[in-house]
Amino acid sequence: MNTRFAKLTLAALISASIGLSPLAVMAADPAPASAPAAAPAAAPAAQPDKAAKKAVKKSKKDKKAEKKAKKKAKKKAQVAQAAQAPAAPQE
Repeated sequence: MNTRFAKLTLAALISASIGLSPLAVMAADPAPASAPAAAPAAAPAAQPDKAAKKAVKKSKKDKKAEKKAKKKAKKKAQVAQAAQAPAAPQE
């Protein structure tokens, strides 16, 4: 019976946490009630910042892709050198 009670308690806690999670999200919302009136005035100023951030993010992705390509090229060069090194002494 102790196991049944433990399982029932665990199930009740999980159900309660799932049921209350949307309320916790709404309570954590930082936007006050008067924010929608001020949002249109602030939106044009925020858009260039977002565009700049996207450009920075793209450049970070480009940098990462370049770094990965360089790493692959270096690895291929090392493999080619390793394959040629044993062949040279045999000749």
